[in-house]
Formats: sequence, structure tokens, C-alpha cells
Amino acid sequence: MMARFGAALVALAAVAGLGVQFQATFAQIGSVAGTLWILLRFFTVLTNVAVAMTFTAIAFDRRVAPRLLGGVLLAIFLVGVIYGLLLRGLLSLSGGALLADMLLHKVTPLLAPLWWLTCARKGMLGWRDPWIWALFPAAYLPYALLRGAMEGRYAYPFLDVTKLGIGQVALNALLIAAGFLLAGHALVWIDQRMGHRR
Repeated sequence: MMARFGAALVALAAVAGLGVQFQATFAQIGSVAGTLWILLRFFTVLTNVAVAMTFTAIAFDRRVAPRLLGGVLLAIFLVGVIYGLLLRGLLSLSGGALLADMLLHKVTPLLAPLWWLTCARKGMLGWRDPWIWALFPAAYLPYALLRGAMEGRYAYPFLDVTKLGIGQVALNALLIAAGFLLAGHALVWIDQRMGHRR
């Protein structure tokens, strides 16, 4: 019961962050379709949608495959790390935008791993899983680059080809991918260690 309650809190944080961000963006755009199109540019938003769906399912006692949960967990962890290392303080935010920023970049990246550590069943992940999890950010990269080229505005400054050049963007992507895979293997190691202890 506590696991389901905790999962509901994680889902609520993600849903609240997405809702506040939608409202803040809609206030500037004035169009539902335009707001959705803008928000779906960001890995943060896509990942928080995945968190909301996954943890809502857990809260309603639906079975979620450990591999899927691990992938969502790793993706939202990446959101928090990248924000902390590369994005924090780049924009001056206030009001709803500031609240959404906190929920999407700080609260859910903290709550989801805490829930996994305390509530998730351990010993279910394998060493192939990090490579499967990497498909999500790997698919996002060409999507983000294509949208940036078409719209003349990139979702994140470390993907801005016009300012950095394709070589630097490729290097940035490789470094992030390496970090993602390393974190994924660390997650599997922790899962297996905790699984053996139990």
C-alpha cells in the first residue's frame, strides 16, 4: 500500500509540473496545439510524461515491467543531472514557469529514484538493459536536431548546431550517451546487489 501511495506522489509531481508548464506556455502562445508542439520539443517534458504514466500505473496496482521502470527511472535521473550540470541558471524564471522548472527538473528526478530504492522489487534487471534504455535518448537526438534545423531554435544549448557546430554537438551527445550508459550499468549493479541481499 505504501508503495502505491509513494508512486501516486511521484505521478502527481510529474502531472503537476506538466500542468503548470502547459499553463505558463499557453499564457504566452494562446493556442493549445501550439503549446503542445512547443512542449514536445523537450526531453524533460517527454520524460516527465513517461514518469506520470508509469507511476500512475503503479499507483493503480498495474504491473509495470522492471525493465520499463528502470528505463524511465534512468531517463528522469538524466534530466536532473543534465539540468544541474548544464542548464541551471541559464534562464530567469518566475511564477508558474519557476514552479514547473522545479517540479520537472528537481522534484521528479529526486522522487522517482527514492521510490525505486525504497519500494521497487530488486534483482530483476540485466546487463543488456542499459543498451535498451539508451534507445530513448538516442531516438530523441535526431528528433531534436531535425526540429532545431527546421525551426531555427534548438531545445537545449548543448545541441545548438548553429552556435556550436556539428562537431561539438556530436561530442556533447557522445559524452551524454557515455554518461547515460555508465549510469545504466550502475543502476543494474545496484539492483542486483540489493536483490541478492533480499
